[in-house]
Amino acid sequence: MEGFASLNPVLQALIATLFTWGMTAAGAALVFIGKDLSRKTLDGMLGFAAGVMIAASFWSLLAPAIEMSEDLGQPGWLPPAIGFLLGGVFLRLVDKILPHLHINAPMEEAEGISTRWKKTTLLVLAITLHNIPEGLAIGVAFGAVAYDLPTATLGGAIALAIGIGIQNFPEGTAVSMPLRREGVSKGRSFWYGQLSGTVEPVAAVIGVLFVLVARPMLPYALSFAAGAMIFVVVEEVIPESQRGGNTDIATLGAMAGFTIMMVLDVALG
Repeated sequence: MEGFASLNPVLQALIATLFTWGMTAAGAALVFIGKDLSRKTLDGMLGFAAGVMIAASFWSLLAPAIEMSEDLGQPGWLPPAIGFLLGGVFLRLVDKILPHLHINAPMEEAEGISTRWKKTTLLVLAITLHNIPEGLAIGVAFGAVAYDLPTATLGGAIALAIGIGIQNFPEGTAVSMPLRREGVSKGRSFWYGQLSGTVEPVAAVIGVLFVLVARPMLPYALSFAAGAMIFVVVEEVIPESQRGGNTDIATLGAMAGFTIMMVLDVALG
């Protein structure tokens, strides 16, 4: 831990998101087992991912943003409210422009600008879309640690990375397994599954560099990442987890994910 703590925040964020990318790849690698996961299992995993993202949005991002706003002499509610809404608006704009297809949805439900791209590409872009705020969140969290603020701890940033890494595992599986069912080879299914996680290191570096050069924007940046994550959860992850009719399993998965992320943040942060 001491060696990691001495690293530059940019390098810390990069290492953390390489871990989350690796977890995405590990989940996608389940396709090599050769046995398809049941829809109930996938829905439970998606619910779990939603729970982790909701908990991370509050415990790791919004709560510190509120306290930082007060420490900077601003109303505790104002920067978080503005940043949170801007994060949602940003993801809405990206969602409307970027062509993508949600997991288990038919081609006619593809969103974004009309395109002739293949279903595999659209599926990967859908997961990539909600990996952007996850990467930003990790980057901003590690950038905040550099300012030695009481509410921004290295343990909290690491907890956030671990939580997002855990929920990235089912995301990788949720891409590779449906592609395999579509007749895509195991190798290509794995490749597309892990590919969706490659955006996280890029987003993390952008996030950490932004807050390192603009400290007053820190509470806005934290809540922006939270708003973007909540938009993804409500617009995509939860509806997908409920789409197969396994509502109880998906809901219990969400509660389990929320609890684990909350415990991680409180214990390590």
